[in-house]
Amino acid sequence: MMAKFPGRLGSAGFITAFLLSGSLLYAQAAARFDLAGPKVEVHVTRAGKTLPIASVPNLQAGDKLWLHPDLPPSQSVHYLLVAAFLRGTTNPPPEKWFIRIPTWDRKVREEGVTVTVPDEAQEAILFLAPETGGDFSTLRSTVRGRPGIFVRASQDLAEAGFEQARIEKYLASMRLVPPSDPKALLQHSNLLARTLNLKPNEECFQRPVDMQYNCLTQTGTQSLLDDGHGQTVVASLTSGANADFINAASYTGMAGAGMYSAYVGAVVDLVRVMSGLHTAHYQYIPAIAFPDGDSLNLRLNTPPSFNNPKSVIVIGLPAIRVSVPPPLRPADPREVNCLLKPSLVLPVEGAPLVFSTAFAHDLTLHINGTAQDTDIPLHADAFQGGLVLTAHASKRKVLPTPSDEPDQSSPSPAPSAPPTSQPAAPRNNGLTGTVSGFWGFDAFTGPTLQLQDTPGKDWKLSADDILIAGRENHLSLTASGTACIDTITLDNASGKQVKTQWKLADKPHLVDVTVPLQSFDPGDLHLSVRQFGESKADTVAAQTYSEPARLVSLQIHAGDTTATLTGTSLDQVQQLSLSGLIFTPVPSTSDSAASPTGGSNSTLQLALPPNTEAPKFKPGDKLTAGFTLKDGRNLTLPVVIAAPRPSVSLLSKSIGQTSGSPIRLANQDDLPVNQLLTFSLRSATPFPRTGQIEISNADESLHTILSVATGTLVLQNPHTILATLDPLKTFGTSAYGPLSLRAVSPDGIAGDWLPLVTLIRLPALKDLHCPPDAASACTLTGTDLYLIDKIATDPDFTTPTEVPEGFVGNTLLLPRPAKTGFYLRLRDDPTVANTVVMPILPLQATTATERKDAPQ
Repeated sequence: MMAKFPGRLGSAGFITAFLLSGSLLYAQAAARFDLAGPKVEVHVTRAGKTLPIASVPNLQAGDKLWLHPDLPPSQSVHYLLVAAFLRGTTNPPPEKWFIRIPTWDRKVREEGVTVTVPDEAQEAILFLAPETGGDFSTLRSTVRGRPGIFVRASQDLAEAGFEQARIEKYLASMRLVPPSDPKALLQHSNLLARTLNLKPNEECFQRPVDMQYNCLTQTGTQSLLDDGHGQTVVASLTSGANADFINAASYTGMAGAGMYSAYVGAVVDLVRVMSGLHTAHYQYIPAIAFPDGDSLNLRLNTPPSFNNPKSVIVIGLPAIRVSVPPPLRPADPREVNCLLKPSLVLPVEGAPLVFSTAFAHDLTLHINGTAQDTDIPLHADAFQGGLVLTAHASKRKVLPTPSDEPDQSSPSPAPSAPPTSQPAAPRNNGLTGTVSGFWGFDAFTGPTLQLQDTPGKDWKLSADDILIAGRENHLSLTASGTACIDTITLDNASGKQVKTQWKLADKPHLVDVTVPLQSFDPGDLHLSVRQFGESKADTVAAQTYSEPARLVSLQIHAGDTTATLTGTSLDQVQQLSLSGLIFTPVPSTSDSAASPTGGSNSTLQLALPPNTEAPKFKPGDKLTAGFTLKDGRNLTLPVVIAAPRPSVSLLSKSIGQTSGSPIRLANQDDLPVNQLLTFSLRSATPFPRTGQIEISNADESLHTILSVATGTLVLQNPHTILATLDPLKTFGTSAYGPLSLRAVSPDGIAGDWLPLVTLIRLPALKDLHCPPDAASACTLTGTDLYLIDKIATDPDFTTPTEVPEGFVGNTLLLPRPAKTGFYLRLRDDPTVANTVVMPILPLQATTATERKDAPQ
C-alpha cells in the first residue's frame, strides 16, 4: 500500500504524459527526500505571543511571520526568498501579497524580515530561487497566472511533511529498542502504531528475531499511514481506470520501490503539479519541511540546478485557517489510571500529530472534583504510548478531599490551564482528570480520563473461584480500586513465593489473576498484592484443593435405597443429599470403585442408612442431587428417577445329599459342587421370556446366566420361575464359596443380589480304625482330605485335629469318637460343624505306617 495524502485525481491525459516522462519521474519521484536543502528560520507572533514555526499548526490573518534565511556565509549563489500568500484556486492573489527578500542583503542576514498575513489569505508558500534578471516578476507572474497549482502544491507539501514526520518518529523510536528483544520490539511497535496511527508490517514479527528489527526500521513500505481524514491521493488514484498503472508504478524500481514507496502518491501528485511549471529559465522542485524550533529543515528529492532551467525550491507553510484542536481520545475509556504510579503514561490516541510534531505544548492533567485546582504537567511520548506525567509519583500527594482543604477564605492559586466543564467527583469514586493545553496559539480541552489516587482497599477473593493444586488457575480479586497494582505474588505455607500474571478485568474494581499452581500441593496459601504508594502488601487468604470430583451421572431406580454415581475422583464424595434423604458411600473393593487419580470414569455406590424405608420416588421424577465433598465443596447433578429394577424372591430350593458320603451337612445352604441345584423364584412383576437370572460370586470369578432360551429357566406362570444349576458342569472342580443371584431385565437393568447357596467340595472318607485301647487315637482314611479344615469329637471342637494347608496324605488321627460320630469343618465353609457318622473298625497292622505320617 501507499501513503494517503489529500488531493484529486489527475486527467487521463496526464497519465499518458506521465508515462512518457520517464526521466522526470526517475529524477523526482524515484529518489528519496533525503537531500539536505537550505534552512529558513521562521517564528510566528500572534496577539503579542511568539511561537517557533515547529509549534504552529496553522496561520491566521494578522499573524506576523519572521523569516530569516539561514544560509552559510560562503554561499556563492544568491538566492531570492519570496513569500507569497494565496487566496483560492480561481482567485489570483494581488501583487502586494508577494514579498521579495534578498537573502544576500546584510540586514536580511542579520535581522531577518517580518511579514504580515493579509486578510482573506488562505495559503502561504515560500520560494527560493537563484537570482536572475526579472526573477521576482517572472515568479510572481507564474503564480498569479496559475494560482490553483500552487494552492495544491502548498497543501500537498504541508501534508507530506506531516506524514513523513510520523514515519520518521516511528523509525527513530524503534531504533531505541534493543534489536535482540522481540518482546520489546512488538510492545513498542504496537504503542507507536497506536499513537502515530500507523500500521507496521505484521510479517516482520513472523521473521527470525535477528531480522525483525531491520524489517521494522527499513524505510520501505512497511508503515502504512491511516489518518482517517477523508479522501486521499492514493484513494483517488487507486479507483477508476488509472488504478492498475499507479498500483504497479508504486512498486517498480523506477518509482522507488524499497525507498519511499509509501509516498509515491504524494510525489506523483507533486510531479504532476510541478512538471507543468517549468519555463526556459525556471523549473520548480518540491521541498518537504521538517520544523525544529525556529528552523525549517528542508529535504529535497532532486538536486537543485543552477543552469537553465534553474531550480526554484517550493516550501509549504502552515495553512491559513481556523484552528482545529487535536481529536485526542482515551485508548480505552474504561481504563483507570493510577496517579501513584511512577512514570504514569495516560494511553490516548486519535491525534498522531500530537506525538510527531511540537504543535501540542504546555499540556496538563487537570484533576476534577476538588475545590483546590490541581494540575500535573504532561508531555507526549509516542515510544511509551501516550501522555507521560512529568511529576514523579513519589512527589505527588494524595489529593485532598473537601474536608481536608484549607479555609475557603484563604486565597487560592489561579488556574494554569483552560477551565474544564467537568462536574466534581468524590475521591476514589469516579475521580477523573481532563487533559488540556495549547494547540499552537489556541487553548484546547482534551479527553477526560478515569483516575485513582489511593491504593485499593478491602481485597477479596471472588466467591466463585476454586483453586486446584497441580495446574494453572484463574481467579478474580476485588477491591475498592485496582489501578495501582504493582505486583501480585503467591506465597504458600512453606514460604515459597511465585509471581503471577494479572490484568485488569472488563468490570470495574476487578482484576483477573493467572495463578501457577503446578508445583503446589493442596492447602493454604496467600496472595500478596503490592500497590504503588503503599509500602505494605495486602494479603488475601486462599485455599487450594485437589482436582475436584467430576460427576457424570447418578442412577437411582424407583423403590431403591441405593444409588450409583459415575464420574472421576469419586473418593472425594462424602455424602449425597436427595430430597432430604442422606446417602453415604458403600465401601467397595471392586476395581471400578472411585479412584483419587481421576482417570477414566469409575462408579460409587451410595446407600441410605440400614433399615431405612425406600423413598417414594416415581419413575420420571426430575430431581437435583447435592453432593458434599470431603473438603467442604458442594456439587450438584440433575437426576431422573429410573423405572423400578427387576425384583425376585427365593421361594424354595432342593439340594440332594451326596450318595454314599458319611458327611451330614449342617447348613442347608451348602451345595456340594457335584450336586445339582433346583430352585424356584417369585417375580414381583411378570417375568419376561427374554429376562435372565444372573448367578455370580463376590468377585465375579464365577459367573453364569440362566435363561429360558438355554433351558435353565422354566416359567411356571408369569410370576413363578423354576431354575436349574449344575455347578460342576458350569464352574468346574475348583468352584467354591457363596453364590448370589439377581434378575436382569431385557434392557440390561439388574436387580438386587440375593444369597443363593455356598458351593462346597467334600472329601471322600473311606474308613475309621480304632485300637482296642480307648485312650489311643483312631485313624481316619480317605482322599481329598485337604478339603477338611479340622475334625473333633465334640461340636465345640475343644481338642480339634487341624489339617495343614496343602495336605496330600490319606490318613488323619483323632481321639476315639462316640458311636454317634464325630464333627468336621470344611475349608469351603469353615464356620459350620458338620456331622460324620462312620462305623468304627479294628485297627489293622497295615495302618501303622500311615499313622506315623498322619496329623495328630
